[in-house]
Amino acid sequence: MFEVALYEPEIPPNTGNIIRLCANTGCQLHLIEPLGFALDDRNLRRAGLDYHEYANLSVHADFKDFLLATKGKPLYSFSTHHKVRHSDAAISSNGILLFGPETRGLPTHVRELSALDHRLILPMKENSRSLNLSNSVAIAVYEAWRQHDYAGAV
Repeated sequence: MFEVALYEPEIPPNTGNIIRLCANTGCQLHLIEPLGFALDDRNLRRAGLDYHEYANLSVHADFKDFLLATKGKPLYSFSTHHKVRHSDAAISSNGILLFGPETRGLPTHVRELSALDHRLILPMKENSRSLNLSNSVAIAVYEAWRQHDYAGAV
């Protein structure tokens, strides 16, 4: 099953919602430090409710540590700077969907580690800035899961 990675997430409720999403879809979640909150943050727990125990969560000290731990897996970076629509990409079953922090997105050097056809964008109306991080992750996860016929779903 594909995985989700959050590069330096900043807002606890967004990460809590994503923990819940990953628990319900079977995606492993990678959190890449530094985080903008403590993992025991009350807002994080409240948003994730009691799903923390069902989520497969890994925390990485930095991006280099994350790359070493996930070596060889295809990386799909999401950014408003990219051109390939998420629904036009064939997402590998062992791929990692990578998202940046809420206030600044993925830095250029991180975005460019993805193959050109793995640099994805969620379509929006012209002059829109960005979508909420947890909404973006949900859209991407469900598109990737749909491409794999919702493997493991009831």
